[in-house]
Amino acid sequence: MLIFRSLIVAASLAFASPALAARCGGDFNTFIASFSAEAQSAGVSGGVVSQSLSGVTLDPAVLSFDRRQRYTFNKSFEQYVSTRVGPGRINGGRAMLQRHAALLSRIEQQYGVPRQILIAIWGLETDFGKGDMGKLPVIRTLATLAHDCRRTELFQTELMAALKIVERGDLTLRDLIGAFAGEIGQTQFLPSSYIKYGVDFDGDGRVDLRHSTADVLASTANLLHTNGFKMGASYEEGSPNFEAMREWNRAVIYRKTIGYFADQLMGR
Repeated sequence: MLIFRSLIVAASLAFASPALAARCGGDFNTFIASFSAEAQSAGVSGGVVSQSLSGVTLDPAVLSFDRRQRYTFNKSFEQYVSTRVGPGRINGGRAMLQRHAALLSRIEQQYGVPRQILIAIWGLETDFGKGDMGKLPVIRTLATLAHDCRRTELFQTELMAALKIVERGDLTLRDLIGAFAGEIGQTQFLPSSYIKYGVDFDGDGRVDLRHSTADVLASTANLLHTNGFKMGASYEEGSPNFEAMREWNRAVIYRKTIGYFADQLMGR
């Protein structure tokens, strides 16, 4: 996603665990050693902890990006949507609706989230999986943000979730790459959301939000469904469905853009 995902990061505060108590700041290696012990106490195997955290280093670029990032939109809805939803992306989304029609029907039946909403989110986040999913090692990114004392509890929770993604076999460390807040995959899930909402919809035994279109779209639908999205109801601003999308992104402008894009896909 082109804006920093603090707007969804804030939602994951609800999952922060008070058991995570590695001391932030100070020596980075001491912090990692403390966190490694906590991860093993939480059930992550010693092998995964060692493989993931041994030799990990602080990433100054992540801290620099985090500190200069603005957390509010400085454009009107009309200005913002004009930069995100144009004819090319609308045509691309309509092609995706046709290409994945059978898959989207199955997802609608199981989760009750309309296909145009899923395609709109997919298109806005990574241009239907063809765009930038991030290029940073997620473990290093999250370890850096967890060591920083500004939101250490939040990012210790996300770092623990990232280790569990590896532990479950969903992604290898080589594939565990993402954006500047640790967002992963074609619809940019934070690790805690990956663990909570991820669905193995293609039946291969793992949740792969980088490569599996079925898993990506079903997991996105599961997130919305779990938070109250209802099939057939309005998703305009002020509706219960619009509020359900808040778990996806807290910004009103972004949720309005999802709805606008979805309507354009359906010719409305």
